[in-house]
Amino acid sequence: MAVDAKLIKELREITQAGMMDCKKALEATNNNVQDAIVWLRENGLAKAAKKADRIAAEGVTFAKENDEAAVIFEVNSETDYVAQNAAFLALIDEVANTLLAAKASTLEEALAAKTSKGETIADTLISATATIGEKIELRRLVLINKEAGKTITLYNHANKRVSVLLSFEGAIEASDAYNVAMHVAAMAPRYKTMDEIPADFKEAEFSIIKAEAADDEKLKGKPENILDGILKGKLSKRLSEISLADQQFVVDESFKVGAFIESKKAKLVEMVRYEVGEGIEKVVSDFASEVAAQVAGN
Repeated sequence: MAVDAKLIKELREITQAGMMDCKKALEATNNNVQDAIVWLRENGLAKAAKKADRIAAEGVTFAKENDEAAVIFEVNSETDYVAQNAAFLALIDEVANTLLAAKASTLEEALAAKTSKGETIADTLISATATIGEKIELRRLVLINKEAGKTITLYNHANKRVSVLLSFEGAIEASDAYNVAMHVAAMAPRYKTMDEIPADFKEAEFSIIKAEAADDEKLKGKPENILDGILKGKLSKRLSEISLADQQFVVDESFKVGAFIESKKAKLVEMVRYEVGEGIEKVVSDFASEVAAQVAGN
């Protein structure tokens, strides 16, 4: 069946699918554009399903706010190249706007939220997977509602790989809050204060320090009480490196971050820092072997 070039153009503009895919869809549906959209989606589902077991460890993090809330999230792709693609970045903004409009606070709520085009985020990501050709997935998010007496600030690093969302109680200036967010992005604290650090983490770190001390010639022969004080000092120093309140403030080194926030008569309530791919075990592949396998399969 002959396919009208105008219909191919129309279908392509609606779906962003490839020209040949649009042609096939129209051939399969007797030139019915609406049926062709469904055909592409069904076939896109099939293509995306093949990519479901792939590891997506690249992508972007993003934080955005509106008058009522702020959200931070991570969307993953398989390669960094795709993460810089204009269509992918447009998708990120669409996801951000949808999450804020829906006030989605869980991954389940987020995936079910409907975009401005009437599709759920889940379906939108499946379509993106089929169109872009890589596994695209929403990995995690945190949404904070704005309330009276609270200051929310966010920071997105220029490389789109690190984002921060902070919530303060008190009258901290927006510029000071933003500087703290930049510090969090740069120094990557894991906890707001030392009190938040789990006991089992502290015990594990102390065991490592003791093992290191056993091989330190300078510490051998020291009285037990003195050695214990030295080891506890080393532990405190190590824990301070991951506690925001105890880090030296990069914007003003005359302060530790906790003291700086206190000087502004404020309290940090929530701290979220996302970095692309953290915690995901990446697969190191042999490119030559992959190409050979694909050639052999053809």
